[in-house]
Amino acid sequence: MAHELVAEVWRGDFLESVHHGSVVALDPSGAVQVRVGQPDRVTYPRSSNKPVQALAMVRHGLALDGELLALACASHSGEDFHVDGVLRILEGAGLDESALRCTPDLPIGEDALRAHLKAGRGKAPRYMNCSGKHAAMLATCVVNGWPTDSYLDPAHPSQQAVRNTLEELAGERVGAVGVDGCGAPLFGISLVGLARAFARLTTSDGEHERRVARAMSTHPEWVGGTGRDVTRLMRAIPGAVAKDGAEGVYAIGLPTGEAVACKIADGSGRARAVVLVAALRLLGVDAPEDLATFPVLGHGRPVGAIRPVSALTG
Repeated sequence: MAHELVAEVWRGDFLESVHHGSVVALDPSGAVQVRVGQPDRVTYPRSSNKPVQALAMVRHGLALDGELLALACASHSGEDFHVDGVLRILEGAGLDESALRCTPDLPIGEDALRAHLKAGRGKAPRYMNCSGKHAAMLATCVVNGWPTDSYLDPAHPSQQAVRNTLEELAGERVGAVGVDGCGAPLFGISLVGLARAFARLTTSDGEHERRVARAMSTHPEWVGGTGRDVTRLMRAIPGAVAKDGAEGVYAIGLPTGEAVACKIADGSGRARAVVLVAALRLLGVDAPEDLATFPVLGHGRPVGAIRPVSALTG
C-alpha cells in the first residue's frame, strides 16, 4: 500500500519516529480537496463505520433516539452510564446480557478501567466498547422478527442491511469482508467512500439520517467517553459527526458538507486525530487547537509532540 508520510514524532528537538498513512478531505460539493497516499484503496473502516451501521438499524425499525442511539454508534469507554445504557437497550427489547455475542472485555477508558478493577470486576460483554452497537443490533432483530442467535452472520438480514446502507452512502461496492474485533462482520470500502458516507449522513434531509447525526452530535460523551478525543471533537464543532476506529482510522462529517477520512498505516491511534484535524484545517474548518498535536511524554510530562507533516499544514 502506497501510504505517505503524514505525522512526525518529536521528542524535544529530535525527530524520533514517523507515521505514514492516507488521507482524503472533501469540500461541500463532494470534490476531493486533500489527497495524501492512496485513499481510493480499500480499507476496513473498523468502528468508524458504526454511524452507518446505526443508520441501517434505524431504517429497519430501531426505535432508539438521543443518548441510547448515540450509544449504538459508540466505541464507549465503559463508564457506568455507558454500561447502564447497554442494559437499558437490551431490557427494552426483552433481552438480557446473555444475548450479546460481542467479545467479553474490560472498559477501555483509563478511569473506568481503574474503577472497574478496583471493584474486583472482570471481563464481560457489557463492558466491551462495542456493546452498545451489539445491543442495538439485537433490538433491531427483535423488531423485525429476525433470529437473535445468528445476528453476527454476514448473511443475516441485519448485516445485509448494514452492507446495503454502507454501499449506498459510500457510493461504491464493498471490496472486502472480514470479522471485526467485536465479532461483527466488517465491510471494506475506500477512505473516499468513507468520507462520502459521513458527508451524506450529516447533510441528508432524511429523517433517519438526521436522527443518527443529531444523536451523536448532541450526546458525544455517549459515543466516546469522558476526555476522549472523539467526544471533544464533536463538542468543539457544532453538528459534526465523528467516529474513531481501530488500526488508526478516523472519519468526520460536517453539516456544511465537508468530510475527512484517514488511516494511519501502522495502526497506531496516537496520530489519527492530529492528521484528521490538519486535514479539516486545510478545508478552512476551525478545528480544536488541543487536538492539533499529541503530547510526547518524558517522566510523565510533555517533552515533545506528534505533529502533522508540512504537506498537511498548508
